[in-house]
Amino acid sequence: MAELVTHSLFSEISALLILAGVVGLIGHLLRQPLVVSYIVVGIIAGPSLLNLVQSEGPLELLSDLGIAVLLFLVGLKMDYRLIRSLGFVSLTTGLGQVVFTSVFGFLIGLALGLGVVPSLYIAVALTFSSTIIIVKLLTDKRELDSLHGRVALGFLIVQDIVVVLSMVALSTLVIGSTVTGSDTTVAGALAAAASMAGLVVLIIRYAARPLTRRLAENQELLILFSLGLAALFAAIGEYLGLGIELGGLFAGVALASTPYRDSIASRMAPLRDFLLLFFFLHLGSQLDLEVLGANVPAALVFSLFVLIGNPLIVIVIMGLMGYRKRTGFLAGLTVAQISEFSLIFIGMGVALGQVTEAELGLVTLVGLITIAASTYMITFSHRLYPLFEPLLGWAERARPKREEADEQRDRPAPPKVLLLGLSKLGGALARRLQAANVPLLAVDFDPGVVETWQRLGLNAVYGDATDPDFLCELPLQHARWVISTFAHHGPSMTSHDPRQTLINTLKAEGFGGRVAIAVYNHDAKTDMKAAGADIILQPFEDAAEATMARVMAELENEQEEPPQAQAV
Repeated sequence: MAELVTHSLFSEISALLILAGVVGLIGHLLRQPLVVSYIVVGIIAGPSLLNLVQSEGPLELLSDLGIAVLLFLVGLKMDYRLIRSLGFVSLTTGLGQVVFTSVFGFLIGLALGLGVVPSLYIAVALTFSSTIIIVKLLTDKRELDSLHGRVALGFLIVQDIVVVLSMVALSTLVIGSTVTGSDTTVAGALAAAASMAGLVVLIIRYAARPLTRRLAENQELLILFSLGLAALFAAIGEYLGLGIELGGLFAGVALASTPYRDSIASRMAPLRDFLLLFFFLHLGSQLDLEVLGANVPAALVFSLFVLIGNPLIVIVIMGLMGYRKRTGFLAGLTVAQISEFSLIFIGMGVALGQVTEAELGLVTLVGLITIAASTYMITFSHRLYPLFEPLLGWAERARPKREEADEQRDRPAPPKVLLLGLSKLGGALARRLQAANVPLLAVDFDPGVVETWQRLGLNAVYGDATDPDFLCELPLQHARWVISTFAHHGPSMTSHDPRQTLINTLKAEGFGGRVAIAVYNHDAKTDMKAAGADIILQPFEDAAEATMARVMAELENEQEEPPQAQAV
């Protein structure tokens, strides 16, 4: 079969994409995240089955670019202000889970007959949970802003920090690295890492904000620059012997303190997902099913440890800190899997000659099992809790003081109105909503407009309201109104109308509030009403009607006034 579909690179990639689409659809029907489908596609396309992967070079290139983009997006979250704001609960729970998993994972590895170094690698890999999967599942369940969702998001950030530190340690402390084909001493690696860190500090201090401020005037240019920066730093990291992973991380950190990071992340997320397909294809092409089969017993042991041990330690820590057992249980289920970073981390070990393909296959199996199982565990968490509640009495104090205090703590009111566009109409609405003390979040794609309104005290963010990925990141669960004031130039029948995308995205996200859409021509009114808009705003028609009413009222008043008596 390989000979029929791989006579050219284009036909090979086409066959892989078709296979990925078919497997991805099956995974979607089974409620599985794309990561699982990607791994399965890689195994099917590998040498043990269809052997579709013949062009190793191009596939490896796309795989490396996917890793660079993925680590770049992780680096975007490493804003020092965010790290500084981590709560005590998130820090304690996250570090406690990392220490527990790594220590006991290492001991399990030794007990299974693995060497010290492979056991250490696997133990560290087991500590990482998939932020992408967890955030997506909690968002779909409208639980990202719940107490257990906020706690889970906090210790996921802690895990991301551990990812960074682990990769830095690998890149700088391993002597005799073979990533660039030449030996790298510890001192040399540390000097290279320090040089890159110094470059990042200079960019943050002098260039990041003004440069991205100018680039943000054209979103396509901003994304192109971000992708180029990720690739540049990855290439520098590879050249210095630190690896493309650390280079991508540094590139993301360089832009993490800018106000445009969320928009960059949302626009680059689809590219990340697409390129990660090739990472898993490349990974699968290196796996042998016979080796995987030999690792099944060990993979089952490690999987049970992750599925049971990780949630259990979170429940214990949160119970000791004064949280209810239900909150600990729901938060604990979010760490019952390993992540794509686990495979990248082991892959780095393979490149460094520290572990073998057998350990990579073992962790891949653990990833398949834990991600698939934990997806159902998180999805049906509220149904599972009554089954386990009788066994969790020990995990809750007589009085859960910390959770009670958290419930009573005043929090900023979530926005009840999402205002998309701060044009003349949007600005007028923003002033009136702000004066009426209505909780409001405004979005505009003009960085200058956003900065001006922020100086006036408005809760405004930079972003493209026509981007579905960005819209999904907005706090839709609390909003009662979404008001769109941006215009679309061109007839709806001949060009794509972003307001239609807005309405469709809100429907797909299950938005339960009302939608108001501004239109500036008569044809669009019918289209938006048919699309599902609750209220159609017609600025020119409404202004003309209001003006006409005032003029007519003045005319009527003049007619009712008695004529003045003429002087004799």
